Amino acid sequence: MLRIGFVCLISLPFVLYYLWKAGYIEKHSEKYSEADRYRIARRMITIMKRNGFIKTLVYGAEKLPPQGGYVMYANHQGKYDSLGIIWAHKQPCTVMIDAERSLLPLTNEFVRLLKGSRLDKTSMKTQMKTILDVVEQVKAGRRYIIFPEGGYYHNKNDVQEFLPGAFKCAIKSKSPIVPVALIDSYKPFGMNSIRPVTTQVHFLEPIYYDEYKEMNSTQIATLVRDKILATIDQFCGSQKTAATASK
Repeated sequence: MLRIGFVCLISLPFVLYYLWKAGYIEKHSEKYSEADRYRIARRMITIMKRNGFIKTLVYGAEKLPPQGGYVMYANHQGKYDSLGIIWAHKQPCTVMIDAERSLLPLTNEFVRLLKGSRLDKTSMKTQMKTILDVVEQVKAGRRYIIFPEGGYYHNKNDVQEFLPGAFKCAIKSKSPIVPVALIDSYKPFGMNSIRPVTTQVHFLEPIYYDEYKEMNSTQIATLVRDKILATIDQFCGSQKTAATASK
């Protein structure tokens, strides 16, 4: 949390400007395309990364489907997760986020800017309506980030079980699934420090509908989780080996 306060303090003029900008865009949405909104969002993240001493390494961006909508499913570590993926993902995308968390200061404005979807976990009827809305958006070509763990619990680079229901958006839209492995993404806002940190975003090989159409949601959840786990194990294992060799 220390880094959040530090970034907000030294970036206060930018924070105030972009809060105003987000409000202006909301009132004059007809003037701004999705690409315009996304460009502003990524600019905000770039300023935050620079002032917060955050570096993000990006792997596998060339594997992303070149056209059409798809759903990115990532492990969840903390408040930086969505920001890291959006900064790494050059084409416009947005996020499905827990409705309660989405109302936090700055987060609310950011979700509005990206026209993200808020999932109300207190109402099954509202949840299904939101999911069906996202399905239609993905069919129309939008790209979404979803965290199938349902939340983060200070798990760092460990990965919790994936909720099979989170994959309904991809299944119902028959869209590609892009597993995304996040490494050390908890560090920017999960450590009580402003020391420079490095995170990693790995876009893995897409899983196309023909590859998973015969599978149920539980099998798909296991498949995506296993791919993410393998990547985290590979890169975290190599980090440990390098650290041991340097001693």
